[in-house]
Amino acid sequence: MSKHSYRNGSPAKLVRPLVRELHAYVPGEQPKVKGLIKLNTNENPYPPAPKVLSAMKAAIDGRMRLYPNPSAQLLREQLATLHQCSPDQIIIGNGSDELLALGVRAFVEPATNRDSTASESSKSRVQYFWPSYSLYSVLAETHGATPYPVPLLSDFAIPSVPQLRRGKRWDFQAALTFVTTPNAPSGRGYSTHELEALCSAMKGVVVLDEAYVDFADENAMELCLKHPHVIISRTFSKAYSLCFQRIGYWVGHPELIAALHRIRDSYNVNGIGQIAASATLKALPYYQRNFRRVCESRSRVAQALTDLGWQVLPSQTNFILARPPGPPARQWLEDLRQKKILVRWFAAADLESYLRITIGSESEIDTLLKTIRSLPASKTTR
Repeated sequence: MSKHSYRNGSPAKLVRPLVRELHAYVPGEQPKVKGLIKLNTNENPYPPAPKVLSAMKAAIDGRMRLYPNPSAQLLREQLATLHQCSPDQIIIGNGSDELLALGVRAFVEPATNRDSTASESSKSRVQYFWPSYSLYSVLAETHGATPYPVPLLSDFAIPSVPQLRRGKRWDFQAALTFVTTPNAPSGRGYSTHELEALCSAMKGVVVLDEAYVDFADENAMELCLKHPHVIISRTFSKAYSLCFQRIGYWVGHPELIAALHRIRDSYNVNGIGQIAASATLKALPYYQRNFRRVCESRSRVAQALTDLGWQVLPSQTNFILARPPGPPARQWLEDLRQKKILVRWFAAADLESYLRITIGSESEIDTLLKTIRSLPASKTTR
């Protein structure tokens, strides 16, 4: 018998039917050749602060044989001081993605009966606006819950509460609602005022996913300290140059946070990551300067592309969503890839005419704009 054979048929039969039918989250393309300019996954173009790198290097010692602090206690205490709350209102995750998954497991019932009452259906719904972070639907389906997307307005704005009531699709009783703010992939920012109106109308848990908030004009942290059913999700990846370490955190009511602690892995956050995030919080002026640099570059890119005939949507993030002129967006994607520049294209019908472009370093932006101007498509649309 072959080492790959199985006497009872395909090993796939050993996998739960729910899992066999899942469509996994698809990350942005990773470079396969040297010399690519990577503007497709919204990483910060600038490195961590020198003191952060020094702290990480200094931690490579005998501690490697030990387990890290199981609850990232020091980091939680630092974040509590920063956000003027208590450590029991904070949980640290292996990236904010782990916390998104924990939230689904903690607050949402699996959809065991498709013909259940409306009240029971709400308990199994993971609700989110669309388009937004495509991982939300994957997490819902993995849990056996019901993904429940609700369209944003045509300009990617959040409908007002009266509009949502008139539309009759939005579920104000949904067990868990994710709101990406600022929005990805559009880059649109939402005011604290409109977010509070939405949160106040909701009965279930609301997670305001602020992965890109450091590039925005305002944040909604006050809402999770004011409303017991609201949680703020943050990450050290996008703004703080720690994608490699995978550190995220949630801030919310102690009872909700305690529920998440009960189901997380025992040592879910690695020790070097905890040290890196802790050192990051001691070097905030360095990062704040980089935020300003990214925002200035964002304005420069938006203006330059607009001058070239692109439709650039307003952005409060470290990327822009833009509709190129002339050929389809996917053709621009391929042309830029041929020139060793990676950007992001989405196949969804409401996004397929756009490209999402991460704001890179000044030199990367120079190369991007020079390359776009040199492409035949750019010359034919001016």
